[in-house]
This record gives sequence, C-alpha cells and structure tokens, in this order.
Amino acid sequence: MTGRIVVGYTATEGGADALTLGARIAAASGAALDLVIVLPSDDRSVITPPDAGYDRHLRETARGWLDAAAGLIPDTPGHRSHVRYAESFAEGLVAAANEFSATHIVVGAANGGLRGRHRLGTVANELMHYSDVPVVLAPEGAREIPVGAGVPRVTAALGTREGGDVLVAEAVALAVAAGAPLRLLSLAALDLPRGADPALIRRTGRSHAGSVLGAAQSELPPDVEVEVSVATGTDIQQAVQQVDWLPAELAMVGSSRLAQPRRLFLGSTAAKMLHVLPVPMIVVPRTRGAEGAGR
Repeated sequence: MTGRIVVGYTATEGGADALTLGARIAAASGAALDLVIVLPSDDRSVITPPDAGYDRHLRETARGWLDAAAGLIPDTPGHRSHVRYAESFAEGLVAAANEFSATHIVVGAANGGLRGRHRLGTVANELMHYSDVPVVLAPEGAREIPVGAGVPRVTAALGTREGGDVLVAEAVALAVAAGAPLRLLSLAALDLPRGADPALIRRTGRSHAGSVLGAAQSELPPDVEVEVSVATGTDIQQAVQQVDWLPAELAMVGSSRLAQPRRLFLGSTAAKMLHVLPVPMIVVPRTRGAEGAGR
C-alpha cells in the first residue's frame, strides 16, 4: 500500500487523536500524511457580503493550528498541511482524499466520549454517507498511543453478506504494508437466529472462518502471519467485548449493503460494534474494488 493518508484536523482532543493515529498508520505503512483543515466555502449569499479581514484571520488561525499539529509529530516524514474550503468539513476531506489518491481518511471522535471509546460527531456521520475512501475512526484517547507503536495487528470483521472480498483485500493490503499480522474475525455465527443449536453455531463459524482464510491466504505473501477467530455471544456487542484486542491494533469492517456503490454507510452491526470497540475502526466501502485497495 502506497500513497497518502488524509487527517481531518481540528485543534481539539479529537483532532489530536486523529493526528496521532494517522501518523502511526502512515509511519507503519510507509504512506505520507496530509493534514487538512476545512474552512467554510467562499461562496456567500448576497445578504452576507465577504469580509476580507475575517477571512484572512481564519486562514492565519488555521495555518497556526496546522503548524502546531506538525510539531506534535516531528518524527513523521513526508507530511504536508493544507487549508481547504468546502460547504462542509466532510466534503472538503473527501475532495482532498480524491485529489491526493489517499488510501484513508482519519477523523477523531466527538467531544465528550469515554476514553478508548467511539462517539461519532457531525463530520464522521457525514463521511459515513459521503466518502468513497475508507474512513478511520479514532476513539477517544488514541493520541496517547505513540506513533512508534506501529500497527501490531489488523483485524477484519467479516459476516456472510456481499462485500467481504473487498474488505479482505483492503485488510490484506494494510497488513502487508504495515508488516502486521492479520486476524480474520468471523461474525457468521452471529447471523444465525437466536436459540440456534450450539453445534450448528460452531459448524457455521468454523466453515465461514475456513473460507475467508482460504481467500486471504491466496493474497498474502508467505511471510505475513494470518489467523482466524470466530466471534460468539448472545449479540454483536457481547461478542466484541469477549474478543481480545491489542491496544494499538486496527479493526476493519465493511459498509452496509444498503450503501450506494463506492460510498459508505454504517450498517447496524458495525454501529453496534462501535459502541464497545476499544480500538480504531476502519470502515471500507463495500464496492471499493481492487483498484482502491492497493492505491
């Protein structure tokens, strides 16, 4: 995986979480980093005339924030800073990501979240409906994991619905680039009706795990470690809480089957996972395709 990673930066704790996480992924995968602040578009109605002095103040303030942000990641080579204009922060981030052929967009949690947990803010919610680039959601406190921690493991959570091959391809590409082990977490058993026979649950989980492992191994170099785990529990949240998570690992999920082609939409399973997941979540468009995975 080559290319660039876009960080949606704001001078907040959430912005610091996104910055540190983005720098960590970039350092581990060999990608370069683009720090982006999006200001309101210059387009104004005739009722609100332009104010050159205020616009200049906004630009200078944003530049100051970006300079300060770059100082927080002094050991991250190849980073650039940008002030962009758009009708919304999310729109500006997606436009920048497409311009730079970025592999990921990283954003932080909304203010007020619990440490180690996710709380989607306005920008993240908009990205979940607008982005055609995988979005990395940084939980509260991600800034406390040093850039040098790298990516100790990539976990792809896979169900039985359409789009799993795209997610596996993205997970393989990231694991290879970061030199990280890959874990394939089968959610197939959770798709069975409540009260299903325990033997059927085990068989379903093992069968699905074996099929996704075979698909991944055909894409992985021989020196990349891969393992399979089967999630079990009364519901997805309990299952996620029972899985072991390394503090600096990355979890990957596919977007909902209801998403428009090449667009994200956070499905119900991923949304429930997000409430209890203690590590960053990467949401991948279900029809992103092979041309995006290795960009």
